[in-house]
Amino acid sequence: MRYEAFLAEKIHAGGDGGFEPLWLPDFLFDFQRALVEWSIRRGRAALFADCGLGKTPMQLVWAENIARNTKGNVLVVTPLAVGYQTVREGEKFGIECARSTTGAVAGRITVTNYERLHLFLADDYAGVVCDESSILKNFDGKRRAIITEFLRTRPYRLLCTATAAPNDYIELGTTSEALGALGFMDMLTRFFKNDQNTIKPMVYGHRGKNFQILDDRAKWRFKRHAEQPFWRWICSWARAMRHPSDLGFDNDGFILPDLIERETVLTSAHRFDGELFSRAAVGLTEQREERRATVQRRCEEVAMRLAGVDCAVAWCHLNQEGDLLEKIIPGAVQVSGSDSDEYKEEVFLAFSSGQIRVLVTKPRIGAFGLNWQHCARMTFFPSHSYEQYYQAVRRCWRFGQTRPVQVDIIATEGEQGVLKNLQRKALAADKMFTELVAHMNDALHLRSSSTFTIQEKIPTWL
Repeated sequence: MRYEAFLAEKIHAGGDGGFEPLWLPDFLFDFQRALVEWSIRRGRAALFADCGLGKTPMQLVWAENIARNTKGNVLVVTPLAVGYQTVREGEKFGIECARSTTGAVAGRITVTNYERLHLFLADDYAGVVCDESSILKNFDGKRRAIITEFLRTRPYRLLCTATAAPNDYIELGTTSEALGALGFMDMLTRFFKNDQNTIKPMVYGHRGKNFQILDDRAKWRFKRHAEQPFWRWICSWARAMRHPSDLGFDNDGFILPDLIERETVLTSAHRFDGELFSRAAVGLTEQREERRATVQRRCEEVAMRLAGVDCAVAWCHLNQEGDLLEKIIPGAVQVSGSDSDEYKEEVFLAFSSGQIRVLVTKPRIGAFGLNWQHCARMTFFPSHSYEQYYQAVRRCWRFGQTRPVQVDIIATEGEQGVLKNLQRKALAADKMFTELVAHMNDALHLRSSSTFTIQEKIPTWL
């Protein structure tokens, strides 16, 4: 048997497990209609659509079709504080849905957040939508297990995110596993290999409250002749797009405004223990020390940048940063990890409605799913997570934004290593999504109907 035939035998692409759409409303754009139609016929599907392309109305139309066909209920699971936004979108489009945080079925379409999923019974729902599904890989093992187990027996599943695999193609395995296409490890052993000939791609350890990657030295690459079968397999359950033209549609109305980035590097007077001169922080320990030693100066720079601004978001990473920013910025309100879910939602909603001038929070809390096109100004303390940066910026810099968006990146001389790492990740993530779209369109034999050639912008400060 030829190796290509051997691979083809093991792809397990499967057939469609859905049905013909019952309702495709006129408010859907043509590309949204095509994606919803395909995902309903597929039954279990993933939509990797960039921020602002209308994942929420697509999710709700999909859910309405599942509810009508099965005469059952559908659960929409969102990041914290996004649930209210989803309900408002439903009201806007005439789709009845309601929130529940207690585990009770609130209607044909019930909306809740990931933190409350353990209270719900899977048997109450025929279908499940996971909004911003990329956060699955950011949860600890227990939370991810709850989500995966909840999805496992549901006949209809839809996973949506703008950052399907921000670091490596192998991250697509978490989506595949949640959809029941192939388990993560099954996907790895079928299509990839690493030079160490090990099974586990990463080594995890317990640091504080969460499991973190301790060692990712095993680099996975495609097996010989496996790349094209891999993309054909991905195409059997996923669609990816950055612009409507990626799927052959017109980009009218989906052109992003300018993104203006300003990098401010503060001269560091900090010296590490036993050293006479300041230098770039190298390891994680030194970088944390650098950040703590320069908190006051960096926060004062942010306060100066946001003075007189009518609306802004100040992204931070340390509790000390958030507390100080809230104290020295007039009209600032902070959302921190220790706040209750109810308080977080209250503040996010208040900011969305223009009641708060400056929102102070961390990317891991507020960077996913929220629409803040009313805001066009933010500051950012860099970290090693490009996904967090990308998602944070895209809360404001998204389709529907009418003004140029300005981002002030505040760093110190000692954080040059962090900026270089972000640069590497940004280029890799951009290349990866571009290749994902190209490979998918090639496998689907799609050709763009538009001459749109504008590439995704990577901030110049990177």
